[in-house]
Amino acid sequence: MQRIFNTYKRYFKEITILSYPIIIGQLGIVLMGVADIMMIGKLDAVNLAAASLANSVYFLICILGIGTLSAISPLVAKARGAGHPNQCAILFRQGIWASLILTLFIGLILYVLTENLHWFRQTERVTLLTKKYLHLLNIGTLPLLLFTAIKQYSDGLAYTKPSAIITIIALALNVFLNWVFIFGKFGFDPMGLFGAGLATSLARYFMATALFVYVRFHARYKPYLHLKQHEDDKHYFIQIFKVGLPSGFQYFFEVAAFAFAAIMIGWISEFAMAAHQIAINIASVTYMIATGISAGGSIAVGEAYGRKNKHDIIMAGRAALILGTLFMGCCAILFALLAPFIVGLYIQDEIVSPMAIRLLWIAAIFQLSDGIQCVGLGVLRGIQDTKMPTAITIVAYWVIGIPIGWYLGFHTSWSLYGIWGALLIGLTFSAIALSRRFIIKSRNLDLQYHSPLN
Repeated sequence: MQRIFNTYKRYFKEITILSYPIIIGQLGIVLMGVADIMMIGKLDAVNLAAASLANSVYFLICILGIGTLSAISPLVAKARGAGHPNQCAILFRQGIWASLILTLFIGLILYVLTENLHWFRQTERVTLLTKKYLHLLNIGTLPLLLFTAIKQYSDGLAYTKPSAIITIIALALNVFLNWVFIFGKFGFDPMGLFGAGLATSLARYFMATALFVYVRFHARYKPYLHLKQHEDDKHYFIQIFKVGLPSGFQYFFEVAAFAFAAIMIGWISEFAMAAHQIAINIASVTYMIATGISAGGSIAVGEAYGRKNKHDIIMAGRAALILGTLFMGCCAILFALLAPFIVGLYIQDEIVSPMAIRLLWIAAIFQLSDGIQCVGLGVLRGIQDTKMPTAITIVAYWVIGIPIGWYLGFHTSWSLYGIWGALLIGLTFSAIALSRRFIIKSRNLDLQYHSPLN
């Protein structure tokens, strides 16, 4: 272990410095969802099930935009590493345009799905509650994607702290507004689930506005915002989608698998859905930390890629994979030991609580696989390799995970736990395939010709 640490020490330090503000920011975003679920859980299991369905549908579609915009940070890092600040300025502008176009596309799809929730075959009470909540979440799509685009630009320049600080402030705002709107404080009538959606959307508008103002007017960004000359701006807009859209589909197919799993679980019972929402909400916290390490690895690899330094690409990518594995391994131990205590923070229900505890034990097992596959996607994105990872993701979730989950969930006695076990199998396949691909691909890079921004 000491030898490994000494070998990768410089890269561990670089990725940690890049990652920890991103992790704080990612945690802030996911903790908004945790706060919503914990406060909604004080109402009843039906409201909790409705929140689960709404969030599953929302992020099923919205993650396509978030994933697409994730291409901005490695592209900016590559341009910075190659010494081209003008390209960074172009990518900032084109990233804003990309977020606006994605908002129109995603918002329309979400509106159609919200008006046709009967397609998901949930109970009538859950469907009615979900509809209003989902419309409110959709109102917050524009600021969410604008914030994501600007955040990715700032992260690509290795300025990762501003978005983290703004996100934490927004988290506090979201919790406060939840308390006001859900339970009816300061003269407001209690709004329940509707109030949670309103609070979340308002917090997202704050995030987008604050980060845009900071980046636009802070001196450190000026060298990378001043457009000295046009270099076929449309080319960079296309690059964002060329590199980012496969990444978006990678996230989409993963989130879609978990969303469809949630829908299948809803066919079992409202209690099963509530237990699933609690367990997946907890697991999403550690997953967001893994995505922070993934983003840090992507930036470090992308910057080395811009310098055409093959050794640094290999070492930075492997260091990110090692960090992801170590962190998720620690989380697995905590999940296994503290499952009853953690679930107790969400709900005290004689039916839901035992189910959620068992799911958290399964989540403890798939922590390693989830972390490795997440970081694997990030470091591959750093070398602009996104098409084959997308295919791997499709196979992992939709050829392996979901079909096995359907069989185990409805044709064996495993029920809810069979669906989660199948997701574990899919995650493990993805982790092995993606990490192996980076190791092989990074060894065989021909940097003389592989330069998408040239």
